[in-house]
Amino acid sequence: MTKQELIENIKLRQSFLCIGLDPDIEKLPCCLKTEPDPVLSFNKAIIRATANYCVAYKPNIAFYESLGSSGMKTFEETVSWLKENYPQHFIIADAKRGDIGNTAEHYARSFFHKMNVDAVTVAPYMGEDSVKPFLSSPGHWVILLALTSNKGSSDFQLLENSLGEKLFETVLRKSKEWGNDGQMMYVVGATQGKMLQDIRRIIPDHFLLVPGVGAQGGSLADVVEYGITPDCGLLVNSSRSIIYASSASDFAEAAGNAARDMQQEMASYLRAKAIIAQAE
Repeated sequence: MTKQELIENIKLRQSFLCIGLDPDIEKLPCCLKTEPDPVLSFNKAIIRATANYCVAYKPNIAFYESLGSSGMKTFEETVSWLKENYPQHFIIADAKRGDIGNTAEHYARSFFHKMNVDAVTVAPYMGEDSVKPFLSSPGHWVILLALTSNKGSSDFQLLENSLGEKLFETVLRKSKEWGNDGQMMYVVGATQGKMLQDIRRIIPDHFLLVPGVGAQGGSLADVVEYGITPDCGLLVNSSRSIIYASSASDFAEAAGNAARDMQQEMASYLRAKAIIAQAE
């Protein structure tokens, strides 16, 4: 998917919502426990209920890998089913890979050519040669970890060099030399708030994948105020607050309602920023 296609889909759906497909087997509704593949049934139900309100889905690989080979089969079947039934939706494999040379090439081949996702998250700690292999597949995206919202993010990401530049700023400044804004995005946690201003000064045109809105307490209003661009430039991810909106048999309906509420809030911001037309 190209950058322009993603922008057009955001305008069409009046949404920049990305939904995390993170199915914890312990949290699945009891009504699914007798299904041949409860996780796949859960994913399909969530997608059917929310597809009209989002532009992207982000399955976190850990929730599938923890189930062994059957879990990875479910992941591949989820992606395949999404591609067949909702081909306009952007699919992000949240894998946080990061290795060099031949290993990185095989990771890229796995996600982009075998599993056929649109994007994969990558850790940039090992430098350019750990990222470049992911940038050699036209039509696919690399999403680099930049400034995360976890407690330990300050251990390294906020450290300053002798010039007063924070490590995450160095990562942004250096890595933008490796690819363009039509093939690279950056992960920036929603709880970082005003630091989005600093990020936009370095990468004004790149898309940001912003987790942490919802259950983690990030503010959508702050993300928009400090991070939005004339083309939106945001994919805001929400996982638990949507997919686990209910643990009863109405789980899909509840997820749809939660996604719709977030989409409506996003639409109001898109109108306020004149990215989409005012409602008639």
